[in-house]
Parts: sequence; C-alpha cells; structure tokens
Amino acid sequence: MQTPASDNAWLRAMPWVFVLIWSTGFIVARYGMPHAPPLSFLAMRYALSILCFLPWILWAGVKWPAKRTQWLHLAVVGVLMHAGYLGGVWAAVKAGMGSGLSSLIVGLQPVLTAIWLSAVGGAQGQVSRRQWLGLLLGFAGLVLVVSRKLVEGSPGDHANAENLSYAVFALFAITAGTLYQKRFVQACDVRTANTVQLIAAFIVTLPLALLESEPMHYTGEFIGAMAWSVLGLTLGGSSLLYLLIQRGAAASVASLMYLVPPTTAVIAWLLFREPITLLTVAGIAVTAFGVSLVVRSPR
Repeated sequence: MQTPASDNAWLRAMPWVFVLIWSTGFIVARYGMPHAPPLSFLAMRYALSILCFLPWILWAGVKWPAKRTQWLHLAVVGVLMHAGYLGGVWAAVKAGMGSGLSSLIVGLQPVLTAIWLSAVGGAQGQVSRRQWLGLLLGFAGLVLVVSRKLVEGSPGDHANAENLSYAVFALFAITAGTLYQKRFVQACDVRTANTVQLIAAFIVTLPLALLESEPMHYTGEFIGAMAWSVLGLTLGGSSLLYLLIQRGAAASVASLMYLVPPTTAVIAWLLFREPITLLTVAGIAVTAFGVSLVVRSPR
C-alpha cells in the first residue's frame, strides 16, 4: 500500500506525467499515419483499449455507473474527447500537418475555456484585462507559427485549409469535452468511466472508418504506434486526464495543455528533425506566455 507521502508525491507528479504522455500522441500519429487511414486506426485503438479495460474491471470487481444519466454523460464526453478530438488531430496529421503545429493549435484549449467561462458569467467566469491580454498574445503566437508553415511548408509538413479545419475541430471538441465532464460527470472509477467513453467513441468512429478506402499495413511502426496508443495514451494518458478534470477546476486543467506544444516540438525535432526556427520558438513562447496570463490565479 502507498503511504500518504507517496500519495502526495504522485499527486504532484500527475500533471507532469500527463503532459509528457499526452505530448507523445502527436508523435504516435506521425508514426502510425503512413501505414493506416486515421479513423480506421482510431477505431482499432478504441476496440483494443476496451478489450484491455474489461478484464481489468472484472478482475478488480469495479462497479459501473449506477444511473443511466451518467452513462449518457460519459458517452457524450467520449464522443467529444476521443472521437472528436483524436479524430480531428489524426486527420490533420494525415492531411500533412506537422506534429508541432497540430499540438500548438489544440494547445489553445485554455483560451477557449476562458472565453466560455467568461460567457457564462458568474464570479468565476469573469475575465480580467490581464486575461484578455493573454488571449490576444496566445492568438498572436499561433499566427506566427501558422504563417511560417503557410509560407515555408514542405512536402508532408504544411498547413492548408483542410488540415487546419481538422485541427480546429479537435480544439473545439476537447474544450467542449473538458467543460462538459467537469459540469455533468460525477466521480466514478476511472476504468469504467474510460470504458464507457471508449464504447461511445467506437460506435461513432466505426461507420466513418468503414468509408475509408486506404488499407492498413501491419508494419513494425504500425504495431508499435498502436501498442503505445492503447497502453500509454488511452490506458495512461486518458485516465490521467479524467482524474485531473475530476480533481481540479476546468481552467487549471486546461492550462496544462499549453505545456504540450513545446514538449511535442522538442520530441518531433529529435525524432523527425522537424525544424525549430527562431520564429517557431518565438510563436510557442508568445502563446505559452499568453495562455499563462489567462490561467494564472489573481494575487
């Protein structure tokens, strides 16, 4: 059994472990996409993840959500945060967007979260002048990086209307999913919660995957990408995200996302030699600083 000290250490490390795992999702997309269409890959990922969770749930004797409404709320979150978010990101990467740029766009989730909290009103929903400045700086940083990709885009790594629309769709999906889960989902075991979400995502994704004509090639890179997607990203990363949302405020959890783009950019540079120019660094820095102004607690 873990001691209270080890429990506290794990709770402190949980956000940083989540950021590291979540950043690898964009890298896995680059490894997996040359060998499979995006939605077919994701449908298989969801199915294999469910097959991993079910024996674990039976062995541990975990209870499923008792109310039908909770099943419905978890299903909505699954469609948004798995089918919508992952489908958008993987489609963007398949359409030629680089890992760093795709992670930067969805890394603007804290900005959308702040806008929503401001729109709904209330004491916690008000956005200060400092936060609005952060919103503008975050958008300016995004423009810096996107403009470089549009001007200097190389084959297999470029931004266009198609892949930008996929990435923006993913951004809206994960933002809505995070806010919806914090508002409607009651605390329950992370294994059953994740399984319900994955079942809903699989039901939505499978019909679309059947429309894809590209075959899957079961190469070593494909198998490795699928294995890490199931074991690391779904069983690990998605479970950590669920726990973080249940434990913290929506804005504070969303703030972790601004750490993902620089982490992904470094990993992509190491593995794929994706260029990190001064303009890229400046764009990431401005965006990170802007989002930090949005999510920073007032003194």
